[in-house]
Amino acid sequence: MQTRPIITRGQPLAGGRVPAVCAPLVGRTPEALAAEAVAVVAKQPDLLEWRVDFFQDLGDTQAVLAAGAQVRRAAGGIPILFTRRSEREGGQRIGVGEPQVIALYEAVARAGLVDLLDFEMGSPQGDIDRVRAACVAHRLPLVLSFHDFQRTPATGDLQERFARAHRLGADVAKVAVMPQSIEDVHRLLGATLEASRTLPIPVISMAMGGLGAVSRVCGGVFGSALTFAVGAAPSAPGQMPIEDVRAALAVLARATSG
Repeated sequence: MQTRPIITRGQPLAGGRVPAVCAPLVGRTPEALAAEAVAVVAKQPDLLEWRVDFFQDLGDTQAVLAAGAQVRRAAGGIPILFTRRSEREGGQRIGVGEPQVIALYEAVARAGLVDLLDFEMGSPQGDIDRVRAACVAHRLPLVLSFHDFQRTPATGDLQERFARAHRLGADVAKVAVMPQSIEDVHRLLGATLEASRTLPIPVISMAMGGLGAVSRVCGGVFGSALTFAVGAAPSAPGQMPIEDVRAALAVLARATSG
């Protein structure tokens, strides 16, 4: 079984190598974001994730578009994933409501500044439909995601989260959880393997925190198409420096290539 890669711009991310490595951008000001983008791009991740919930001018669409244009220029061809993580799923507190967030997603998609959109599958159906329509209109893959920063759901619930993303029209399904034991990590990896074998879309998974760090290195073996690593600053607990992740992935690739 080969892990299915994520497709961006009509091509497999990282040339089809899995897991591809994504580094977050969490700058709060336009100046900080631009400097962070330059520093992170120099480390050559396969994908950049702009966590716009960290951006202090989130409520100003024109400011977001201007900052996005700076990130696009700095990216030098590296694809960009646009993400507003909600507070309920581990994101930053923001001062705008969901209607404004959805309008922002539509504006960013229309502006052509990013290559994928991440939206939470726990959002109201109407909001998911609008974001999905924006993705279809502008030919952007949609990542539908679920995050639990407190625990790891039961195996059946994990499998249902992956399947729900597919039913809702996702191009990629993402599940991130917080393990309380190594058994939780084992269950997540098993659910990921099952989803990667049964769903026709790529899947992403990770167990967060120190216990889950192993999933960020070996997740690709179990079907996860993407892992997250720190370029300049982390966006979630347990993320490791991109240099360490790439070194570990290289060791694992050599050991399993035979």
